[in-house]
Amino acid sequence: MESLGLIGSLLSSLLNPTPVETGPADPHWYQPVVDTHWQIQLQGTVNTGYDVDLYVLDLFDTPGNVIRDLQASNRRVICYFSAGSYEEWREDEGRFLPSDKGRNLDGWPGERWLDIRSQNVRNIMRDRIALAAEKGCDGVDPDNVDGYSNRTGFALTGKDQLEYNRFLASQAHSNGLAISLKNDLEQVSELVDEFDFAINESCHQWNECDLLQPFIDAGKPVFHIDYLYANDPQARAAFCATMNQKRFRSLTLPLELDDSYRFSCTP
Repeated sequence: MESLGLIGSLLSSLLNPTPVETGPADPHWYQPVVDTHWQIQLQGTVNTGYDVDLYVLDLFDTPGNVIRDLQASNRRVICYFSAGSYEEWREDEGRFLPSDKGRNLDGWPGERWLDIRSQNVRNIMRDRIALAAEKGCDGVDPDNVDGYSNRTGFALTGKDQLEYNRFLASQAHSNGLAISLKNDLEQVSELVDEFDFAINESCHQWNECDLLQPFIDAGKPVFHIDYLYANDPQARAAFCATMNQKRFRSLTLPLELDDSYRFSCTP
């Protein structure tokens, strides 16, 4: 009788299996399409009047109500911060150790390259990404993520940079945020699968735009900034024709990114 009872229990368990608990679904985040229209402004009172899909704004300086108001009008907000440089004016600047700071960034007073191998630096960047999520940003734009190809004061390698950039992407996605690859053209082919779009400055000036083609091929946008053609409409028209053929979304802007002028290649 005991054997029959055991057989019955086994049959019951096979016919009525105990439900298996599953974890939460994989997080989803904003993925802009190739033809997304955009604006970037990192200084001054934000001009929210552009008819665009996406704004790139400073993480620290942009009030939460500006982010919410833009989103309420069906615009997305990507929050900018520097992931590869120390900026002496930021509210968390006291967290950086002396050993984290390297050479000055040429042309940018108050900025120094960071040792991206430092666990302390990574902890600060993890908190910045969490702040972006807390403020309601749709994604992040970490700048200066190509230190390995600059004179930083540290012996950084391409492998160090790949590891750090992947760390940033993982942190963004784990917080439900999209992430841009800012410049770092030599590593595009190795990082395109882990980043949601590219933001590039002046690839046309250095004949490097073809290196960004993997993003377009993957159905991900390339947002491009030109600093050359503000005062040359004829050259700007030829430049825009080239950018539009590539399907890049290009803007001619002031170096300060303060909205003092803006010319868009998008019709």
